[in-house]
Amino acid sequence: MYDKLSSPTTGSKITFKNGEPIVPDNPIIPFIRGDGTGIDIWPATQKVLDAAVEKAYKGKRKINWFKVYAGDEACDLYGTYQYLPQDTLTAIKEYGVAIKGPLTTPVGGGIRSLNVALRQIFDLYACVRPCRYYAGTPSPHKSPEKLDVIVYRENTEDIYLGIEWKQGDKIADRLINILNQELIPATPEHGKKQIPLDAGIGIKPISKTGSQRLVRRAMKHALLLPKNKQMVTLVHKGNIMKYTEGAFRDWGYELATTEFRQECVTERESWILSNKENKPDITLEENARKIDPGFDALTDEKKAEIVKEVETVLNSIWSSHGNGKWKDKIMVNDRIADSIFQQIQTRPDEYSILATMNLNGDYLSDAAAAIVGGLGMGPGANIGDSAAIFEATHGTAPKHAGLDRINPGSVILSGVMMLEYMGWQEAADLIKKGLADAIANRQVTYDLARLMEPPVEPLKCSEFAEAIIQRFG
Repeated sequence: MYDKLSSPTTGSKITFKNGEPIVPDNPIIPFIRGDGTGIDIWPATQKVLDAAVEKAYKGKRKINWFKVYAGDEACDLYGTYQYLPQDTLTAIKEYGVAIKGPLTTPVGGGIRSLNVALRQIFDLYACVRPCRYYAGTPSPHKSPEKLDVIVYRENTEDIYLGIEWKQGDKIADRLINILNQELIPATPEHGKKQIPLDAGIGIKPISKTGSQRLVRRAMKHALLLPKNKQMVTLVHKGNIMKYTEGAFRDWGYELATTEFRQECVTERESWILSNKENKPDITLEENARKIDPGFDALTDEKKAEIVKEVETVLNSIWSSHGNGKWKDKIMVNDRIADSIFQQIQTRPDEYSILATMNLNGDYLSDAAAAIVGGLGMGPGANIGDSAAIFEATHGTAPKHAGLDRINPGSVILSGVMMLEYMGWQEAADLIKKGLADAIANRQVTYDLARLMEPPVEPLKCSEFAEAIIQRFG
């Protein structure tokens, strides 16, 4: 099966059924050490994960690690530009779940982005990034503890699909001419718009299938949260890009209100139900006026449409969701992308799960991570129906490599996500406790130590791992 690797002689495979992992007590899990500081943060992470599993299960469960290669380390073993060798792809496909450190983005040849390539090869359509605050972590935000969100970012579509042509390319020129001369004039809503002849061209595909499978995972996750956190917010720029970003919103609502009809209520539905609860004899038109403040200025056709919406909601879900029952269900709402960037700072405690397309999710997850302490504390997972890869969300920081000083928190917390995904919650909880207690007691690496007031003497990367283990309890 492999060119330069050998399969572990002990352990069993993780398999999948209906998109969910079936995990043995001795799973084989491939790991990619990572480039740059991966040489420091992976050993620290592995030590913490192994210690937590041992303490939680007393030898009844154990991870059998399988080292595979990607990035610069792969080139050293497999040859120039072999950033993602077939051996690694075979191992991840065979064993299903993997974890990795940061990887170099190739320059001058090879794959455009190793992270994006892995997501697309294994159809890891859900990028999951929790952003929560650990007490004592330095933050530029006044109240970082109020932010506790999980970003569900669509991973395989949008501009990250990478279909683009540079300015001056023959295909780009041909496409611009077809658009300018044929397709745009044939679409009346585009008027006399024209694409500059010296433009580069990129394609932004958003599909119903891709959108809905992401929202489905977000909804399933919401069902596992405490009642006060059961909320899914669809993040989009549909006010401008109506047929891509706007469609994502519409398809998200459609999925939620069909597959999860008994478990959810939309924000707009909650207004309609609440209006009737507050005034049982309210007319349909009065109710419509309350949910749309500009109702009286609308055309008769639009007024009739909103009245019909009110009537449909009351007829279809009043018996199952009315009289306050909707308050115990998942709240599904939507927000414009630029607005949500403001609101996670000004009203962070009003949000829980943010379901977004690829580019918006990339921006948003980094912004949220900054509020709670930076990417050094930001874990990430890429999940599909037959594979999952857990990863550091930061870069390789090669100038710090081998100095035993970088913060391993991102990969350690990604390992926590992996344990939770596997159903090994007891081990995951030990690590979260140990990390929280270490930070609260100001036992941190230099990136956090230098921001603390008063400053503290930083721990080495390996020492931070040991501090976490010592505080398992």
